[in-house]
Amino acid sequence: MNRRNLFGAALALMATFGLLGCKEDKAGSEQTAAAAAPAQTIHWKMVTSWPKNFPGLGTAAERLAERINAMSAGRLTVKVYAAGELVPALEVFDAVSRGTAEMGHGTPYYWKGKVPAAQFFSSVPFGLSTLEMNAWLSHGGGQALWDETYAPFGVKPLSAGNTTMQMAGWFNKEINSLDDIKGLKIRMPGLGGEVWSKLGAITVNLPGGEIFTSLQTGAIDATDWVGPYNDLAFGLHKAAKYYYYPGWQEPQAVVESMVNQKAFDALPGDLQAIVVEAARAATLDMMDDYVFNNAKALGSLKAEGVQLKRLPDDVLQAMREQSAAVLEQLAAASDLNGRIWASQKAFLEEASAMQALTEKELYNWR
Repeated sequence: MNRRNLFGAALALMATFGLLGCKEDKAGSEQTAAAAAPAQTIHWKMVTSWPKNFPGLGTAAERLAERINAMSAGRLTVKVYAAGELVPALEVFDAVSRGTAEMGHGTPYYWKGKVPAAQFFSSVPFGLSTLEMNAWLSHGGGQALWDETYAPFGVKPLSAGNTTMQMAGWFNKEINSLDDIKGLKIRMPGLGGEVWSKLGAITVNLPGGEIFTSLQTGAIDATDWVGPYNDLAFGLHKAAKYYYYPGWQEPQAVVESMVNQKAFDALPGDLQAIVVEAARAATLDMMDDYVFNNAKALGSLKAEGVQLKRLPDDVLQAMREQSAAVLEQLAAASDLNGRIWASQKAFLEEASAMQALTEKELYNWR
């Protein structure tokens, strides 16, 4: 190779290395820019069935939204709207189904007029306890049946809380026998309300914000709500004389987070997982909240002179019999209903044997 060719080859080699260096610098700059670019922020609305910041229920929706925001590092933000701020309390399901809001926070039996089978996923009279309901949903096939129930409406259901076992309710009339139920005007949603109706009561479904005034003015004679924690916050002890137990109609009560299916499907996989796990964490958080605060609130109600009364055995027996009839009637209404009740009832029977040896014995002896 002569001197001229050697010099040309050297120039070509230098140019090649220079070009590679430019390409590497350019690739590195692009990667740095991509890393520095802000992630896309997705904004969702959550409509609820609860008064703004109402203890336990309203605050649970707020905490769920905060948890999603924190877990996603702000990539998914959820703004909470209390009942009436964007949609009425009992129209939350429709709003999520239509896509007016991407999320909703309520309880399944509120939508029984549109989705009768939803009642199975809220509370069943004389049915599963809180722990049993969670187990059935997560391990007993309940979630798959719930998904199937809401799928035609474009809604994805998630358990996002549980109020644990409730009280039978507040009454301005004593219940000493079945005769005292006839003509009684009571606010009672869900399957429990149907049982009261079969025993001669007049039942209505009212959102939480209307209960106190209705009870105080005599528009209703009695109402259930939740338990001491929420009932004290509403001041129901100032509108009714008698506080009855046990809460046969709601041995537990699932609080749900509904998600518009299209909005959920549009999320990347990690954000979908965050929404699901945040709701699961919210379930445990609410259970803890209610067990702790119900105990404290019951003491406060006793100090206020509230008269605690147990429903008579013959009344409870009649309610149990009517509950079985109502559930079988609902189960017979469709193939889906039948499959849901068969699954839940089978687990109830299986779990009852274990609970009789464990928690029931503990409560009897401690």
